[in-house]
Amino acid sequence: MTKALMFQGTGSDVGKSLMVAGLARAYANRGLAVRPFKPQNMSNNAAIAGDGGEIGRAQHLQALAARVAPSVHMNPVLLKPQSDIGAQIIVRGQVRGTANAREYQHQKAGLLDEVLESYQINAARADLVLVEGAGSPAEINLPGRDIANMGFAAAAQVPVILVADIDRGGVIASLVGTHAVIDADARARIKGYIINKFRGDVSLFHTGLEEITSRTGWASLGIAPYFSDAVHLPAEDAVALDKPAISPNTPGGGAILIAVPKLSRIANFDDLDPLNAEPDVEVRTVAPGEVIPVDADLILLPGSKATIADLAFLRRQGWDVDILSHHRRGGRILGICGGYQMLGRTVADPDGIEGSVREAEGLGLLDIETVLSPEKSLGERAGKHVESGKALHGYEIHLGLSEGPDRARPFLEIAGAADGARSADGRVEGCYLHGLMQSDGFRHAYLSSLRARRQSGVNHDALIDRTLDDLAVHLEANLDLDHMLEIAHAA
Repeated sequence: MTKALMFQGTGSDVGKSLMVAGLARAYANRGLAVRPFKPQNMSNNAAIAGDGGEIGRAQHLQALAARVAPSVHMNPVLLKPQSDIGAQIIVRGQVRGTANAREYQHQKAGLLDEVLESYQINAARADLVLVEGAGSPAEINLPGRDIANMGFAAAAQVPVILVADIDRGGVIASLVGTHAVIDADARARIKGYIINKFRGDVSLFHTGLEEITSRTGWASLGIAPYFSDAVHLPAEDAVALDKPAISPNTPGGGAILIAVPKLSRIANFDDLDPLNAEPDVEVRTVAPGEVIPVDADLILLPGSKATIADLAFLRRQGWDVDILSHHRRGGRILGICGGYQMLGRTVADPDGIEGSVREAEGLGLLDIETVLSPEKSLGERAGKHVESGKALHGYEIHLGLSEGPDRARPFLEIAGAADGARSADGRVEGCYLHGLMQSDGFRHAYLSSLRARRQSGVNHDALIDRTLDDLAVHLEANLDLDHMLEIAHAA
């Protein structure tokens, strides 16, 4: 049987996703065929798998780390939070329906067979499967059969390693507390723990490790110091946007200021990562209640899982006033996917896909109208930027069709067809293509149209790959990877 390890956390955002990515690269570097797997994910940061469906962005990164093609079987259940109707349920890459939180808790047990089948498909091509849990196994209040953590681990007979985040404080209590509230079978399934995001002198925590081990019986598998270069890798959770959004290469900001309103249902915000990697660019996330800076070179409206709801949210913050004022001052505006739809005259939802509101007035900066429909456009795309002629690639994940006079001035050309729109004054643009900023030539051309600049030489794909290698070295140096393999082989 293929060997496997499952990494569960004492809570959300403890670093499970990056831990699995780094270990996938480390074990792949040892010559093992590694496959990532996450039974159930909840995220609006999605990606397109090689077999055509949606998976969590984290599993896409983990596949890249393992040097294998991403597959829908690496994340068979993806929950995408929407508006007042709850979450969209994606099963093996395709929309299965919607449900609110209570409804889903009673539906998820019916998905376990498909989850286990996807796991076996993954395992058949691997020496080692690295499984990522969701949230925490200590969430014993949730009704229904678990498929994300211990329920899956028990069904698939996979040993568990618990990851705890010391950076947020209370790490001893989080580990010992987890041990206290889970049942005896779950305690026995956990074979060890990792302390993640440590800052300072590791030797000072020796007594802490002794206390945790004595109170739980679990083996310490090491302490992973804080890995600051993680800023170069796509984040799965929008909580990452609450942290300072200054380019890691430019303390204090850069010459080109790009302002991004943090929408309540922001999606695919890894579109910002290549911009953040540029040494002369500052991407400033504008939090609710804040004003969009008047000196921004560009306002970028990002993707949204619920365009109509986020249009209302945008107006409650007063951002519509800021955006229209920015345009009157001669400023540039770019909308991607949901942000593109918001820039038009209207967004209609005749089938109530997003909720009870059937039509909303857009910002009116592009002469287009959008009608949402149940059919989702999914897939990788390649084309070029019309103005510069630069080649680019990306992916589409969206509902709806946008049409209108400004479509006669396309922003992009995809597979030979016009795509997106530009305003008559050329200062407002939009498209459905996510990931377009990853294309280095286009990114430089677009930034140069905002302000004259030297080409930085940033190769975004190479930066991601190099960072994964560095993360693997980081974990090899600080964690007991040999002991982890012994745990996997003993199961």
